[in-house]
Amino acid sequence: MGIFKRLADVVKSNINDLISKAEDPEKMLNQMLIDMNEHLIESKKGVASAIADEKRLERQMLENKAKAEEWEKKAMIALKAGKEDLAKQALLRKQEYANYHADLKPQWEAQHAAVSKLKDSLKQLQSKIDEAKRKKNILVARAKRAETTKKIQQTMGNMNNNNAFSVFDRMSDKVDKIEAEADALAELSDLSQDSDLDAQFKQLESSGGSADLLLEELKQKMESEGQ
Repeated sequence: MGIFKRLADVVKSNINDLISKAEDPEKMLNQMLIDMNEHLIESKKGVASAIADEKRLERQMLENKAKAEEWEKKAMIALKAGKEDLAKQALLRKQEYANYHADLKPQWEAQHAAVSKLKDSLKQLQSKIDEAKRKKNILVARAKRAETTKKIQQTMGNMNNNNAFSVFDRMSDKVDKIEAEADALAELSDLSQDSDLDAQFKQLESSGGSADLLLEELKQKMESEGQ
């Protein structure tokens, strides 16, 4: 179980170090998951080694049991053949292997129990990492939203501090003034055109009246002179 305690200590240390130096939440969380996966791989190697030890003990235990049974059968064969001395020797060998088996059995049982706990711990660790991956995606999304909101608020704050909208107001007033001046010039131009047109008509009327008068005078002069 020591490998998981070491893993927890290392991960905890790495997390605290990353948080204290964190500038980019997504980068920090990705690095944390990389570290956790690396330690998970090492833990799997440790569990695999423990399983191998269990299998080795089990194999040795079963082999000694099988040899003990084999020598017991040989003792029976010797006894049936009337060779008690040979049967005794076979029984001594059988007892030897039976003792080996008896010694190995509690070791194997203890190793088997430890391996079962290690497997359960490994499953829990894998589950925790999977959960961390899901939480990482949620945290990254939240961090991005928070950063976007922060930038928007900063921009609005800068605009308010710099009276940015007052520039638009002043520009609007200036445009209104220019438009009013343009309208006034257009109106004056229309008035000027109307004045010129009236003068032309007056001149024409004036010129026309004078010609009629002169013509009438000329006619009267010619009549008086008998022409």
